[in-house]
Amino acid sequence: DSSDDIEDVSLFDADDDVSRRSKKSKIRHPVASFFHLFFRVSAIVVYLLCELLTSSFIACMVTIILLLSCDFWAVKNVTGRLMVGLRWWNQVDDDGRSHWVFEARKVSAQGSKTSSEAESRIFWLGLITCPMIWVIFAFSALFSFKVKWLAVVVMGVVLQGANLYGYIRCKVGSRKNLTSMATNYLGKQFLRQVRLPGGWKPC
Repeated sequence: DSSDDIEDVSLFDADDDVSRRSKKSKIRHPVASFFHLFFRVSAIVVYLLCELLTSSFIACMVTIILLLSCDFWAVKNVTGRLMVGLRWWNQVDDDGRSHWVFEARKVSAQGSKTSSEAESRIFWLGLITCPMIWVIFAFSALFSFKVKWLAVVVMGVVLQGANLYGYIRCKVGSRKNLTSMATNYLGKQFLRQVRLPGGWKPC
């Protein structure tokens, strides 16, 4: 009887671990995850296939800018909040001064998070990869002397780079915190290098 009880407990724990893993890997916001990648990937595809689809530069430029604008709004206001619990915005106080606010959702009392690991991977992969692609497009347009495409490419770098910068600030913290962390790290490394193996010795 005692061995049966032990087997029951281990099986229950295994099922609990499997359910926890499935919750972590489950995409809880499939619509937000889809549109997080849809607008930015669509803008890149239209840019690559624009000359094959139509000969009108104005139509291509307007389509790409619209897709980039929709992507900027969706990532800044919807997908970042739902998928990773981060948001950033600009607010003006009563004195007319502009302030940038970077926030991260607090973990609940039970320690549970509303975002899953799968959604976090999708969010950061799309957020980091696409601006890098637009930077490559910028260098390509510059070196191939496609001056008319520079405005479109720069718009892609600026809009998607702004979201990347904002969410990195939300994730890591304010610049003051970054400076203090770097100072503390360098100080510890310096003390380790100066400290002798046998401890401090008087001169």
